[in-house]
Amino acid sequence: MEFNKITGDILSVIKSIVSGDGVVTDHADLKPYSHDETEDLAYYPEVAVKPKSAEEISSLLKLCNEHYIPVTARGAGTGLSGGALPIKGGLLISMERFNHILNIDTDNLQATVEPGVITEVFMDAVAEKGLLYPVDPASKGSCFIGGNVSHGSGGPRVVKYGTIREYILNLQVVLPNGDIIWTGANTLKYASGYNLTQLMIGSEGTLGIITKIVTKLIPRPTQDALMLASFDSNEAACAAVSAIFRAGIVPSALEFMERRGVEWVIEHDHLNFDLKDGIEAFLLIEVDGTNLDMIFADCEKINTVLEEFDCKDVLFADSSAQKEELWRMRRTMAVSVKSNTIYKEEDTVVPRAALPQLIKGIKEIGKKYGFESICYGHAGDGNVHTNIIKGSMSDEDWHHKLKDGIREVFELTVSLGGTLSGEHGIGLVQKEYMPIKFSNVHFELWKGIKKVFDPNGILNPGKIF
Repeated sequence: MEFNKITGDILSVIKSIVSGDGVVTDHADLKPYSHDETEDLAYYPEVAVKPKSAEEISSLLKLCNEHYIPVTARGAGTGLSGGALPIKGGLLISMERFNHILNIDTDNLQATVEPGVITEVFMDAVAEKGLLYPVDPASKGSCFIGGNVSHGSGGPRVVKYGTIREYILNLQVVLPNGDIIWTGANTLKYASGYNLTQLMIGSEGTLGIITKIVTKLIPRPTQDALMLASFDSNEAACAAVSAIFRAGIVPSALEFMERRGVEWVIEHDHLNFDLKDGIEAFLLIEVDGTNLDMIFADCEKINTVLEEFDCKDVLFADSSAQKEELWRMRRTMAVSVKSNTIYKEEDTVVPRAALPQLIKGIKEIGKKYGFESICYGHAGDGNVHTNIIKGSMSDEDWHHKLKDGIREVFELTVSLGGTLSGEHGIGLVQKEYMPIKFSNVHFELWKGIKKVFDPNGILNPGKIF
């Protein structure tokens, strides 16, 4: 589709809708809105706006829909798939001013929040009331909850508490024609027609712009224990993962890290950690609840399982400070890798019992194509982030040959019963690999849904498919 540019007359209308410093047109001032955390990609919008209400967004979308101007919604810009990149120019709508927690309902264990609230700020607010919102991506200290919903983001505690899909009850959404709707109801059960709430989750801003979010909350566990188990191979560590669940234990988090990633965290983040020779992989295992005796009993069972897989050592965090330090090692791994080298990050997910085959296969594919990789992620739910390192690869191989290697990684993932993305979304950089997993029937269904919501195709064009 051919889109139109923002003319002077249209800009005047935009300025009448969003007043004052809420309209950004200067090229230098647009730079922060031209990129997210996806590699080194940058695309400038023609204009960026910072509205404050659903009604303002409604007026903006009516205007852009009428004049065939592309619109990209943006949260905090922490995404890793290029979902917030305005690749067609046009208007960028930043949700940064939608930053209010509107209500925490302790009677019904739910909250209403705007999409520009930082995830950790929301988590802390409900924690003060003895409640838990367990969806906590690695970037929780900076990412927006609206971006989490739009990308189906996860985090370490999905393994016990479930994905973000289980915590979103209802959404206020502005459609491309300007209509403002609620997608469902503020109830735990919903059997009233097609579930539009679930359709919006993970839709990456291609169907509508979310302006309010109603979340489910749960009672907050009061106790936890944290273990760091070390192994002499990636495969041994990954093989232990499904065995823990087969032993009848569901940890609140179960994270995998390989040695090279830990080395880079130590270097970049000045982490004080004794990395012993011969250790190649780690599992970070958290168990939570309300009864310490039961938690420690589960830890003992986990320790017994780990011994069966030749675990070399288990460190029990003996203080809140040590727990925080171990979690910092895991959560800063992506930033540490990015600071060291040119890289691409792929987000693979398989049934957890297939993890050893996935890790082994990724390394073999790397040798075939000449790239190195650092793997880490949410092993408890089979989700591995694969950071592909340029290293000594030539620019020619990096820009051309590497795509074949990534394709093989995804083909392996699918062959093991997995899919392309567990929580980062498809966005711009993964869309060319979608046919590995999905048929023409899937694409036709998706395109049909897109056509119903957005017949002029103005919302986040060029993403997903």
